[in-house]
Amino acid sequence: MFKFFAFIDRMKFIKRWSLMRSVREENIMEHTEQVAVIAHALALISNKIYNKNVDVNKTVLMAQYHEVSEVITGDLPTPIKYFNPEIKSAYKDLEKGACEKILDMLPSELKGEYEQFVLPDTSCYEYKLVKYADRLSAYLKCVEELKAGNKEFKKAKDSIEKELKNSGNEEVEYYLKEFASAYELTLDELD
Repeated sequence: MFKFFAFIDRMKFIKRWSLMRSVREENIMEHTEQVAVIAHALALISNKIYNKNVDVNKTVLMAQYHEVSEVITGDLPTPIKYFNPEIKSAYKDLEKGACEKILDMLPSELKGEYEQFVLPDTSCYEYKLVKYADRLSAYLKCVEELKAGNKEFKKAKDSIEKELKNSGNEEVEYYLKEFASAYELTLDELD
């Protein structure tokens, strides 16, 4: 059981955005925390603004474990992950195998409790919100880098922003309208 938690703790050592030079390095643990916070917001928006019945805790826990496979696989940049259907499929299989290996470190009494979040039902709405939260996190990373003067993230920001705006998801549209613009402000402007 201790191995499971030691593996999870390694997320803080795995860097994100390995193909692009970042002004500020980000690790998987930081990214995961941001995705969990955004997923929480999306779930609350679903329930409070659009009167849906989203399981907020399930959404947050799925977000908390959405990158656990990268403890073993590392972070493969998105353009490579989705270069063609064969690579995408092979990488999904690799991720699933990594998750199963990590889950096998748990006592059998706990494995099922974690499995529903580490290997979630990808057809449920909560999972879809986590995927949107992950894209929003990538978008906000681009905004942060551009704000710091790093023009290398311009194309990625424009591409992700277009994808999000065309998603047709009302929670994402609400988040972009009500919250995302604040990430472009300085600390003094937030006051």
